Amino acid sequence: MSEQKTLLELVNSLRGVHVLCVGDVMLDRFVYGDVERISPEAPIPVVLVKRESSMLGGAGNVVRNLVSLGALPHFLAVVGDDLAGREVTGLVGHHVEVDPLLVVEAGRQTTIKTRFFAGSQQLLRADHETQAPLLDDSRNRILEEAQRLLPHVGVLILSDYGKGVLGRTLTGALIQAARLAGKPVVVDPKGKDYSVYVGATVVTPNRKELHDATAMVVADDQEVVAAARRLIDDSGVGHVLVTRSQDGMSLISPDGVVHHLPAEAREVYDVSGAGDTVVAALAAALAAGATLADAAKVANVAAGIVVGKVGTAVAYTSDLIAALHQRDVAAAESKVAERPTALERINLWRRQGHRVGFTIGCFDLLHPGHVSLLSQAKAKCDKLVVGLNSDASVVRLKGPDRPVQSESARATVLASLASVDMVVIFDEDTPRALIEAFRPDLLVKGADYTVQTVVGADFVESYGGKVLLAELSPGFSTTATIARMNK
Repeated sequence: MSEQKTLLELVNSLRGVHVLCVGDVMLDRFVYGDVERISPEAPIPVVLVKRESSMLGGAGNVVRNLVSLGALPHFLAVVGDDLAGREVTGLVGHHVEVDPLLVVEAGRQTTIKTRFFAGSQQLLRADHETQAPLLDDSRNRILEEAQRLLPHVGVLILSDYGKGVLGRTLTGALIQAARLAGKPVVVDPKGKDYSVYVGATVVTPNRKELHDATAMVVADDQEVVAAARRLIDDSGVGHVLVTRSQDGMSLISPDGVVHHLPAEAREVYDVSGAGDTVVAALAAALAAGATLADAAKVANVAAGIVVGKVGTAVAYTSDLIAALHQRDVAAAESKVAERPTALERINLWRRQGHRVGFTIGCFDLLHPGHVSLLSQAKAKCDKLVVGLNSDASVVRLKGPDRPVQSESARATVLASLASVDMVVIFDEDTPRALIEAFRPDLLVKGADYTVQTVVGADFVESYGGKVLLAELSPGFSTTATIARMNK
């Protein structure tokens, strides 16, 4: 099964998974207006306010992302007995998929982040917050509810924004409870002391947070890996998933395995909330039964989507599916190579110890007979190269009414098959020049040929290569299909 198909199936399985999220909820306010003058009171812009909006922020934004992915979040957080707390409660209530417990703590200020914009430019952010630790009663209610819910969810998220909810005592108790319940723990961390997260399955610092926690340089791959390993050794966390902005992500495991994931975004408009998206997608995928490596790949795709949107955005399941399909097309296009590039790849494959197979054809209307031949060929080699007749070559072979599809279309369809590793278009009447250049270990044609009639068979056998005559699937023919269509 191809990686893309695996990821698509994983994304489709996110719907309905249960995730427990505990953390610091905030109210994100956005004030939009126009700036046409400078204040006479001070050299600052005057914003003429046009509209305002509010949404869930902090751990609330993680919950928003879980909902957009089709997950069913259980949300534990604390708000103040104030207007902002009531607004947060109302916003959570708008998401019927969420099972909330918002503990109201008297004397606590609900965190508010207010951002002022003129056009697309952010001018200022004003914060209201309390960073005091929770009262014992609030902490006990959160822990008791979490212990009740953990047997019924797939994963625990700790979304720590340093606003007092996830103090050392509660964090440690939550992680211990999750481990006893056999549930993975995903932590979006805060601060420099990661020992508070000891026992967590994975923490997700960004590059700056990794530097702050380790005091190590984290400019390149090797430095990021070294710092992450230090973090694992010193703090007792299981894995580290480092988000690295334009450099993608890096997943570092305690056993030394490292996965570097390239950035998915083509254009970056706004990184606000991207970390929340990563945590939500990672956790939802783990709850669906994914490996940590595959969950990180889904999170990477989701992050690439949200940074391409304006504002604190979320990634929907449909966004992920579209992005993965787009990657399929791009991957297929990358398999189509010019002759010099193809030769370089083949030489590299050989140095890596791979057995290279080669077959040719027009592949005008791909049918099950073609798929069977390619599958048989791939089963006998490590890397399969397809020589594809150019449009001009097909005209000479099949007549002026062929091909039905252009060479670029035929190449893209072939390259989308998991059994095909590379496609090379050739214009000659026979593929002998390609065969002599590529020197395949295996040459494949259909069983309607004999070894003596296969072009290049004598050359391949001269250096010890093999010729495979693949079994044909009866009843399939491009020519016969076109004839039936014409009738």
